[in-house]
Amino acid sequence: MVAHPFTIDAVVVLPDHLHTIWTLPEGDSDFSTRWKMVKGAFSRRYSGDRTGDISESMYQKHEKGIWQRRFWEHVIRDEADFNRHCDYIHYNPVKHGLVSSPADWKYSSFGHLVEKGIYPSNWGPNQGLAEMDFE
Repeated sequence: MVAHPFTIDAVVVLPDHLHTIWTLPEGDSDFSTRWKMVKGAFSRRYSGDRTGDISESMYQKHEKGIWQRRFWEHVIRDEADFNRHCDYIHYNPVKHGLVSSPADWKYSSFGHLVEKGIYPSNWGPNQGLAEMDFE
């Protein structure tokens, strides 16, 4: 049994950051424990070497320097807010100049949501989304 379940509704992983939308069980808002678990599981499996990039404090805490110590959380207010944040997440690789279309970025949930019929495969370019900014 999973002690801290959650569903990933949308995600994009970029070279230096990620964005995600999670659904937690009703009455549960413990994002911190879940982020700690996700970061810990990834870090234990990470085979790269970042020890040259970390501070003495991080070294003493056995941190690899992969993650920021903080995260930004936002509780989704309604369906329109959810949709705006999903759009932002999936358009983020385009915003950062990594690809010309969300469909070209394989490290996101965009393709899965296209398969489910939520987004058309050509969604994104020329739709006025470049001005979207939640950061």
